[in-house]
Amino acid sequence: MIEVKNVSKSIHKTDVLNNVQFNIRPGTITGVVGRNGAGKTTLLRMISGIIKPDTGDISVDSQDIFQQPQIKQNIVFVPDSTDALKTYTIKEIVKFYKVVYPNFDEDYYFSLLDQFKFKKSGKIKQLSKGQEALFSLILAFSTNSKYILLDEPTDGLDVIIKKEILKFIAEEVAKKDVSIIISSHRLDELEKMADHIVVLKDGSVDSEIEMESLKEQYKKIQVAYQDQFPEDVLQNIEVLSQNGRVGIVLLEALDEEGEAILKSYEPILYEELPLSLEDIFVTKLGGELYVS
Repeated sequence: MIEVKNVSKSIHKTDVLNNVQFNIRPGTITGVVGRNGAGKTTLLRMISGIIKPDTGDISVDSQDIFQQPQIKQNIVFVPDSTDALKTYTIKEIVKFYKVVYPNFDEDYYFSLLDQFKFKKSGKIKQLSKGQEALFSLILAFSTNSKYILLDEPTDGLDVIIKKEILKFIAEEVAKKDVSIIISSHRLDELEKMADHIVVLKDGSVDSEIEMESLKEQYKKIQVAYQDQFPEDVLQNIEVLSQNGRVGIVLLEALDEEGEAILKSYEPILYEELPLSLEDIFVTKLGGELYVS
């Protein structure tokens, strides 16, 4: 298990993370979401031991990652760019990875290259963006590490390679006893894959969501009124969207007061809709998904 305890970090006198705390259970996929600048990449770099927190502790299987650096052999961080590896050939990179990760499975690595039809003689810099992303995952899973950290693994990829990568991740997690942490804006992808979601807001953990119980925590309701949309609803209930007399609102599952407000104005339509992770994101963090 990975335990992040009261972790804070400032960079160039700017607070990036503030008192962050959560756990990663073995054999699970955890999504880390938040608006741009929320500290997602910094958090992943700290968990992997690349940068130190100013305060707080990060432990992997009960060992402090900075006091027991050998534990880093069980963690792989896959950034959103492979620039640091581009001078290597696809064969040469094996020597480097076997030094850093003693459990690197060379046979498995080459079998995956064959499966995805990579040319073993080429250099990494010759790969397309989609091939680079897939190749980085092949390297990561070939290390036999227990924890794999992915930073925007499908960002900017076309639909075909994206599906291939997501399928590969799901299959590898099913085959191996591995935990995945994914920082991503792609909530639709995380919704299908993740067991657990950590929501970062302004450098802190705003909330944690268990995907199995998401529908038990919230309700998404479409309401329409005979006359104008009630101001009381706009002021006291989370309104996801509203157009004239019709609106879509989000309620906590046990919010009897909110339901009473909605029904007190005698809606002509009151219908529960399917709930998505994006609905929760917009409610928790506000605004659109892709922001500067």
